[in-house]
Amino acid sequence: MTHLPLISANHIYHQFDGKPVLQSVSLQLHANQITTLIGPNGAGKSTLVKILLKLIKPTQGQVIHHQTLVIGFMPQKIHIDPTLPLTVQRFLQLGQKRGEHHTTSLERIADELGVRPLLSQAVQSLSGGEMQRVLLARALIRAPNLLVLDEPVQGIDLKSQAEIYQLIHQQQLKRQCAVLMISHDLHLVMKHTDEVLCLNQHICCSGDLQSLRNNPIFIDQFAGGLSEHALYQHHHTHCNHG
Repeated sequence: MTHLPLISANHIYHQFDGKPVLQSVSLQLHANQITTLIGPNGAGKSTLVKILLKLIKPTQGQVIHHQTLVIGFMPQKIHIDPTLPLTVQRFLQLGQKRGEHHTTSLERIADELGVRPLLSQAVQSLSGGEMQRVLLARALIRAPNLLVLDEPVQGIDLKSQAEIYQLIHQQQLKRQCAVLMISHDLHLVMKHTDEVLCLNQHICCSGDLQSLRNNPIFIDQFAGGLSEHALYQHHHTHCNHG
């Protein structure tokens, strides 16, 4: 495993129609590290991720991808024409690398994420929680060393949220891949996050939860979104927000 960053972003500036969206953002994503990007609506989170993935070019700055980088992307949501005859199995196959159709790996991932019983179903028939599992499976099917998750539990019930976060953590441990998670919800994400980046057009503060708990900038801008669950890193340690 390389010690060099999988992605390195240096002094990123971006603007739309002359209005600044990102200002002097620098960060690195390392192998086997979970990074959570948080920030209010309009903070520039989605724009930053698109720049990191080289989907759009920043107004200023540089993004460097390591030569070994393989990205698995789980979108916030996906719109599929309700009249399109598309099974879960076919949807997952479409996520494989061109010319690569390993049924064994597809079925193994389907087993690990609990979606094998869904393979013959139409994608459009899935519940919210089932769809998130399938989207996670699709992101993993290319064996990425960086998994990018955009609001992976938005719009699903609390039980499904906990299950999705547990699956993400299990897969990260198994694969030793890096994870970049974009989230508003801090209550379960924090348990396994190595670094939190607080974005509001620029990186206001960063660090692990223990270091951020007492950071005045973090408390002022972000701590209002924390529930009691957010303030523990281990199951046996509970910290109260005063």
